[in-house]
Amino acid sequence: MGGKTIAEARENLSFREYQIWAKYRAAYGNLNPMMRTEWAAALVASTLANVNRGKNDPPYKITDFAPHMQKEAISLKEAMDSWA
Repeated sequence: MGGKTIAEARENLSFREYQIWAKYRAAYGNLNPMMRTEWAAALVASTLANVNRGKNDPPYKITDFAPHMQKEAISLKEAMDSWA
């Protein structure tokens, strides 16, 4: 975390501070500036694609334009419905 090795982080970071950072990351996303840049570019690309898509085409998602972002998991019911 913060450009330190795991050993350095264990030595310098309390468990409580780790919990605070984990909560922050869960709320605001990845701390990696390149991932944040990818997300921002994907947001712009998905917005432009959705503005220009056909009315019968499904909407684009941010993850369609961000190869390093994980897509949200779908439920078993959603998966089964998509296979029907």
